[in-house]
Amino acid sequence: MYVADSRAGTPGSPAPASAPASAEGAARPRAGRRRAAVAPTVLALGTVSLITDVSSEMVTAVLPLYLVTGLGLSPLGFGLLDGIYNGFSALVRLAGGHLADRGGGRHKWVAGAGYALSAACKPLLLLAHTLTPIGLILAADRTGKGLRTAPRDALISLSSTSRTRGRAFGVHRAMDTAGALFGPLVAFLILRATVDGYDAVFTVSFCVAVVGVLVLVLFVPGGSTRPPATTDIPHPTPRPTLRAALALLRRPALRRLTVCALLLGLATVSDSFVYLLLQRRLGVPDRWFALLPLGTAAAFLLLAVPLGRLADRVGRWRVFLAGHGALLLTYGLLLSSWHGTALPYAVLVLHGGFYAATDGVLMAAASDSVPDELRSSGLALVQTGQALARFVCSIGFGAAWTAWGDRTALTASALALAVCALFSLSLRPTRPPRSEGLA
Repeated sequence: MYVADSRAGTPGSPAPASAPASAEGAARPRAGRRRAAVAPTVLALGTVSLITDVSSEMVTAVLPLYLVTGLGLSPLGFGLLDGIYNGFSALVRLAGGHLADRGGGRHKWVAGAGYALSAACKPLLLLAHTLTPIGLILAADRTGKGLRTAPRDALISLSSTSRTRGRAFGVHRAMDTAGALFGPLVAFLILRATVDGYDAVFTVSFCVAVVGVLVLVLFVPGGSTRPPATTDIPHPTPRPTLRAALALLRRPALRRLTVCALLLGLATVSDSFVYLLLQRRLGVPDRWFALLPLGTAAAFLLLAVPLGRLADRVGRWRVFLAGHGALLLTYGLLLSSWHGTALPYAVLVLHGGFYAATDGVLMAAASDSVPDELRSSGLALVQTGQALARFVCSIGFGAAWTAWGDRTALTASALALAVCALFSLSLRPTRPPRSEGLA
């Protein structure tokens, strides 16, 4: 439905004299197509992500408290597990992207395998009570995430055009974040209503995850969703091989984008640490801890679509860097001496704004520099660099907290983020040929 719009003439150009009636008739469908904000595939994948995020965020919301308070892990031990949880998927993202690109129509099934693997890990948390088995379960869960993320984002990208990718990713991330909003709330209600609260959370999480897999199998199209003429790259069509995927880094725009995502990821403190820091600042009781992610999720939900559309208009790179500015302000508030009642709201709104301005926007920007045949592999390259960087940051932050305290660790992260952001300004990706996404 977007192809006709992309082939339409510029506004104000005269219609061919030989077919005034047909031109007038075509104008009405084009207007209707513009009102159709995103493709059905995007909405179906958004529904899958919404349901899956209810499941995963139920666990994520209680995991820091469960590990640090319930099992008595040190900040360093938690940093190691959190790094595994957020960074292990980097080891399999390239493999997942490559498998999805091979054959052209495997995006759905590779993503489905990843969703199923993550779902199977949820009940195993009921059996693990020490560092090693919990680490292995989290590694398997993140393997599932690594398999599914690039194929899912490739489906979203291939269902959209360059002019609408920011909005499409914004809609998907908003639906995804709706699940992140409900997940902690469900976990909070379960903890208050049951005696064995953590076990109940893990059990319900598994049941919800299974529903998400079923929705993917039944409602997401299985074939390639690639519309004609969506490729913005004029290079010859490459074969979907691992060597060709790595060769994408020779493209200046994608290489610079990947380097910037990696550098900024090295100074991006994990969400769980942000919530633990906020709890210590405010003395939040343990029973209310699971509600802290709701603030981030609510801000993400409200801002994802507006910032996605803004990125389509003013440039995705500008919005991406502005999002890291919001994260830097988050660090500043946590380090400040301010103890007003508005502090948690300000921190969580800025934190959610950071994700709304960076998560889907980064994938929309990267899509403009990757050909259709390697879309999953190209997006996986960027995701891998970012995930590895955040893995290093989680371990480093946990070690710094253990050795020197939380304020020193956060101060070092804030300084590193400021330096990396300034350096990234000089690495601004060049505009891809025939693309309007980055400038």
